[in-house]
Amino acid sequence: MLDLLLPQRCAACQAPGPQLCDACLETLPRIEPPLCGRCGAPTAWPVRRCRECAGRRLAFARARAAAAYDERVRSLVGAWKEQGLRRLARPAAELVATAVERPAAEVLAFVPADPDRGLKRGHHPAEALARELAARWSLPLAPLLGRPRAVRPQRGLTLAERRRNVARAFTASESPRRVALVDDVYTTGATANAAASALRAAGARHVEIVTFARAVR
Repeated sequence: MLDLLLPQRCAACQAPGPQLCDACLETLPRIEPPLCGRCGAPTAWPVRRCRECAGRRLAFARARAAAAYDERVRSLVGAWKEQGLRRLARPAAELVATAVERPAAEVLAFVPADPDRGLKRGHHPAEALARELAARWSLPLAPLLGRPRAVRPQRGLTLAERRRNVARAFTASESPRRVALVDDVYTTGATANAAASALRAAGARHVEIVTFARAVR
């Protein structure tokens, strides 16, 4: 009934139909090998650490993403987050499950929403994506992380500012040894690293990051 009153359109091309049409899903820019073995950045040839992550202390073992965060994907993610397009979690998970190897994890977790922004949006894309991936990968889903305080939006901050902004923003009381941590976008890795650090402090020994999209420099 809601679709009759408010006809759906593709968030990428605006054509009538599903929130992400098959044609747009097929043409989203994939992140493909060769990649940095640690942070998953595209590279000219396979490397263990790239210029983007070399010299950084990273709490996660590796990060992988499905789509490059270009302008079209940025608009898609923006609509997913800010316009309540909950159904985008399913095609996003389909793309991730196709492009990213199933993580060697005991459980899937997700980066929790900022308390204020999560309440305003009324839904949480990272949790929805994790739920869809848990079903596809036959892995249990657990809310291992808490986010007790609000932080400034990361957009527009430098890398150093992003790290300070999310430092100790996450909490975890206990964690399995091997965890796959799901988020919507990997930009600089500051949020992923802070969340992985909380899991490591709670007992995790191997944390993999899985995201729908990733910024490519």
